[in-house]
Amino acid sequence: MSALILALAAGAAVGLALGALGGGGSVLAVPALIYLLGFTPAAATTASLLIVAATSATALYAHARAGNVRWRTGALFAASGLLPAAAAGAVAAHLPQRALTAAFAAIATLAAVMMLLGTRERRTDDTRTDDTRAEDAQADDTRADAPEPPRRAPARAAGTGAGLGALTGLLGVGGGFLVVPTLVAVLAFEMQSAVGTSLLVITTNSLASLLTRGATASGLDWSVIAPFAATAILGAWDGKRLAAKVSGTALRRTFAVALLAVAAFMLVDVLT
Repeated sequence: MSALILALAAGAAVGLALGALGGGGSVLAVPALIYLLGFTPAAATTASLLIVAATSATALYAHARAGNVRWRTGALFAASGLLPAAAAGAVAAHLPQRALTAAFAAIATLAAVMMLLGTRERRTDDTRTDDTRAEDAQADDTRADAPEPPRRAPARAAGTGAGLGALTGLLGVGGGFLVVPTLVAVLAFEMQSAVGTSLLVITTNSLASLLTRGATASGLDWSVIAPFAATAILGAWDGKRLAAKVSGTALRRTFAVALLAVAAFMLVDVLT
C-alpha cells in the first residue's frame, strides 16, 4: 500500500477521533507515522505537532465562531506552557529514540485509562434522576456565571499548563485529554467552553514547540504530512457529526481500547 493512501487513512482516523471525542486523536498520529509511514520517533513527534497545530487551529476557528472560546483564560493557561513547550521541543531532538517511544506509550496508556474512567462516570450520570440532572444543570449555570474561580485555581491551572506544554513539546501530543478535565474541574468551565478553550491552548503549545525543532523539521516528508493533515482536518468535521449519532460512551470505550493496543505494541517494540 502506498504511503499516500496510508497517510490519508491515518489522517482520517486521527481527525475522526479529534472531532468525535474532543481530544486524544493526536495520540494516534505518532504511532501511525512511525509504524505505518516509516518516520523516526523524533521526526514523528515533529510531524505530529504540525498536524495537531493545523487541525486544532481549524477546530478553534469553528468553536470561536460559536462563542465557545474564553480567550483571556485560555491565553493565560497557554502562556504558562510556552517556555516548557519550547524547552521540551529542543530536548526531544537529543533523546534516545527508544526513550521517546517508551514515554509515548506511557502517555497513550494514561489517555486510555482517563477515557475509560470518563465512560464510567458517564454511566453513573445516566442512572441519576431527572430532578438530580436539573439541579446539576442549574448549578452548572451558576458556576459558569461566577466571575472568578477560587484563588488556588489559577495556580493549579498554571502548573497544569506548564506540564502540558512540556508534554506537547516532548512527545508531539496535543493533550486535549488533559486540558479539558482541568478546565472543567479547576476553572469551573462548562464542557463546550472547555473544549473550545483547550484548542487555543493546544494550538499555542504546538506552535511554540515547533519553533525549537528546526533540526528534526528540515528533513520531513511533506508529501506524507500534507495529505495526513488535510484528511485529519476534514475528518474532524465528520467526527463532530459522528458524535451526534453514536453514543459518546461507546466511542470513548472503543478508542480507549485501541489506544491500549497501540501502547502495548509500542512497549513490545521497545523491549524486544
